[in-house]
Amino acid sequence: MNELPMQPPAHAASAMPLAGYRVLDLTIARAGPVAVRLLADWGADVVRIDPPDRKPTLGPRRGSDEQNLHRNKRSLSVNLKTAEGMRVLRQLVERSDVVVENFRSSVKERLGLTYEALRAVNPRIILASISGFGQTGPYAERPGLDQIVQGMSGLSSVTGEPGRGPYRTGIAISDTTAGMFLGQGILLALLHRERTGQGQWVHTSLLEAMLNKLDFQGARYTVEGKVPGQEGNSHPTLVPMGTFAARDGQVNICGPGAAMWGKLCEFLQAPHLAEDGRYKDQPSRLAHRRELEEAISAITRQFDVADLVERLNQAGVPCGPVYDIGQAFEDVQAKHLRMTRPAPHAELGALPLLRSPINLSGCSHPEAFQRAAPDAGEHTNEVLRELGYSDASIAAMRGEGAVA
Repeated sequence: MNELPMQPPAHAASAMPLAGYRVLDLTIARAGPVAVRLLADWGADVVRIDPPDRKPTLGPRRGSDEQNLHRNKRSLSVNLKTAEGMRVLRQLVERSDVVVENFRSSVKERLGLTYEALRAVNPRIILASISGFGQTGPYAERPGLDQIVQGMSGLSSVTGEPGRGPYRTGIAISDTTAGMFLGQGILLALLHRERTGQGQWVHTSLLEAMLNKLDFQGARYTVEGKVPGQEGNSHPTLVPMGTFAARDGQVNICGPGAAMWGKLCEFLQAPHLAEDGRYKDQPSRLAHRRELEEAISAITRQFDVADLVERLNQAGVPCGPVYDIGQAFEDVQAKHLRMTRPAPHAELGALPLLRSPINLSGCSHPEAFQRAAPDAGEHTNEVLRELGYSDASIAAMRGEGAVA
């Protein structure tokens, strides 16, 4: 077991940008928790609502995935199917700034978690919702999963080698992207409320997030009517930009502009490529991409990865190794950036979890997370006492099954 780190000083949380804001987390799966994690990492007091009978959806609560998603949160286990449980939720809504959820519309209606219902309890409340396909429309009630949306957004169609796809990306990109966008939307709504005093409903979906994430390839269709296809490890429009073989591995090389192309040919000692009319400019290189990539790989195979990376970057041609995840975290630059911070867990020890990638000059990252992800109901008594419940009342509620 790792030794527990020193807890961050008490003033650390109060100095964070979102200190003083309370967030209720009613989400499940990945996209919603990603949004809430942004708020928790930057100082918001997040109370996660865990139904007594909820089973973790992403592995055990003390597993790496759940720990990384739910650090810096507290957990209140409350049964929203009971009148007393709903009363507790309403009290929390009265005292909160943001409620985050990913229920279907019909479930929101049944639980009284629509924006209209919450606004009646707290006019300043911000409801943040995430769904698979949007809050309205023919697919609004469909369950939305990352791989389903990767396919429906067109992302899978441009992923993989030509003629060998479609492929899903190796990460849950629609979940995490939608969560990031919802987190940004919450911050925008908080800024708007600071100016107007008004809460609002902010929402996004996995499908909206991924259609937006298509970016320039999406715009190629909406503006030019072109449907991009698979290009494997090659850039869709810039040549040469892709993955090339080395003697002991693979590298990514970027040399599409005239200056970089000239420097690349010089380094490779390949004047025949620089002088070849098929490769004289970007349109010509794009038209003869496959021949050019094979010609470059025939030369780069004569070099080690480290040699290519060092010497091409010195020459002004961007080049980097192709790592596995372990190598990526052990790289000297990743080590310098200190992308993990310890989260103190009473039984698991100090868990090295991934920090927020946002860096603020006026508010540095704490040396440790405030807390590891809680067990379900770990803070039930604590949160209820904050609401004014006595120990006797809490015990009675436990006996009735309203909380756990």
